[in-house]
Amino acid sequence: QVQLAESGGGVVHPGGSLRLSCAASGRTFSTSAMGWFRQAPGKEREFVAASTWNGGSTRYADSVKGRFTISRDNAKNTVYLQMNTLKPEDTAVYYCAARLLPFIGSKAEEYSYWGQGTQVTVSS
Repeated sequence: QVQLAESGGGVVHPGGSLRLSCAASGRTFSTSAMGWFRQAPGKEREFVAASTWNGGSTRYADSVKGRFTISRDNAKNTVYLQMNTLKPEDTAVYYCAARLLPFIGSKAEEYSYWGQGTQVTVSS
């Protein structure tokens, strides 16, 4: 079992930055691939970024590549999403998710555990 809790969301102007954190509990965190997804009002949940169990490999959605960075600290059972140069279209509820496998997945159905989400609003 893995329990996840996101934090760090908020309201930011276009061009600004935010850092999301996801604290995990459970003994399987260090062997789990971790992902970030987001869901805007009226839209389906979409993949944002993912990391292998040790952070050795990462993957990003084209829409955030070069602006967002996923990282993890297994000693702290925490995964991060650094978001720079934010745009209004980045506005969404952001969720972190844990996979039972150590390898990256980019589909929501590949992840078994989810946090409650944190709201990110990019607005002038």
